[in-house]
Amino acid sequence: MDKITTWLANHNIAEVECLVPDMSGNARGKFTPTDKFLTQDSRLPESILVQTVTGDYVDEHNELVDPADTDMLLIPDPNSVRLNPWANDPTAQIIHDCHSRDGSPHPISTRNILKFVLEKYADRGWKPTVAPEVEFYLVKRNLDPDEKLSAPVGRSGRTEKTRQSYSIDAANEYEPIIEDMYDFCEAQGLDVDTLIHESGTAQMEINFLHGDPLQLADQVFTFKRTVRETALRHGIYATFMAKPMEDEPGSALHLHQSVEDRKTGKNIFVDNNGKESNNFLYFIGGMQKYTPGFISFFAPNVNSYRRFTPEMAAPTSLHWGYDNRTTGLRVPDSSAQSKRLENRFPGADCNPYLAIAASLACGYLGMTNKVAPSAPYQGDCSKEAITLPRTQEHALTLLSDCDEATEMFGIKFIKAWSAIKRNEYEEFNRVISSWEREFLLLNV
Repeated sequence: MDKITTWLANHNIAEVECLVPDMSGNARGKFTPTDKFLTQDSRLPESILVQTVTGDYVDEHNELVDPADTDMLLIPDPNSVRLNPWANDPTAQIIHDCHSRDGSPHPISTRNILKFVLEKYADRGWKPTVAPEVEFYLVKRNLDPDEKLSAPVGRSGRTEKTRQSYSIDAANEYEPIIEDMYDFCEAQGLDVDTLIHESGTAQMEINFLHGDPLQLADQVFTFKRTVRETALRHGIYATFMAKPMEDEPGSALHLHQSVEDRKTGKNIFVDNNGKESNNFLYFIGGMQKYTPGFISFFAPNVNSYRRFTPEMAAPTSLHWGYDNRTTGLRVPDSSAQSKRLENRFPGADCNPYLAIAASLACGYLGMTNKVAPSAPYQGDCSKEAITLPRTQEHALTLLSDCDEATEMFGIKFIKAWSAIKRNEYEEFNRVISSWEREFLLLNV
């Protein structure tokens, strides 16, 4: 707390946001005056960890957490202390770790799940590094859920109607929003790098500098809040839905991954001659073999599976290839020390802690079990048969059959995640869509 106390004093902080990432990757917590934060323990009901995306509680609630609805202890992470640049008064935001009443890390905390996976790497003498790429859409304010989303008006007074991949002028249409976003990111110390205009109308992608997986997950978690807040200040929305518009590409959260030897600092994906190592190939093999069981962490919502559509800039199979963006697993051109694998399966709607944990878990299992990959794919992989699950229900069935997921994440977390996501699926399944009314009402 000494480090945090000094930081709060140096920034004249009046209030602290005590934050906990929930299952969906959104911020839950409370506002606390600084003097109270420094003199009292922070606590929250552990039931917030088993809420669905709609705020409901699952039927298995009392099996997953204490039926008495007890509190869990929150421990602030000094590495996550940041200013809240959009607050009216000097405000800090601090991400907290969740601990059970006995002091142990809470088994259903999504941030703890990533820490558990990183501990497995540390036990092997390995240090993983990641670099996320996050896509999102800017859209007009939408107050009617039945109304389709559309691009907002830009500086020219017009809206985008056509695809503008990598267009500088198209990105500049939203320059005031982008400038404020960068200012907010700088004030929070987020390691954002380049921004590009993606394929969709008013779709952007921001790249993060590579670094520690936990710190990068914290940064993506914070970045999502930042972009939404920035958009609202300009009278529009920012959405990280995986597939917000039917005729536009989905939004992804691509993950570049590499692994170093903790003692030497050398990339274990290459050998002493700078050639690809067995560990690199095993990492790819693990991603291919175990991704189906972990796919619900890359595609956590019912909407996520709409993104896995042929010829819409998203993977539909488990192939890998060299500098091939049509495969789910891509090996970018790079130097030996920068040898890495890009995981293109996660959608932008994923919880960054769980997506990074799942991706690293698949690679870890591949290396420890020496899983050989298939031959690298050449050509357009989108023409291949779809082998990824197309529904949330199918993904959860694959998870229930994946003993390795329980091994890596713990049985209690897997039970909680499955219960929450099955609840969301059943709630979604009760809704009759406009497509059904349009084509089935009088034709069946």
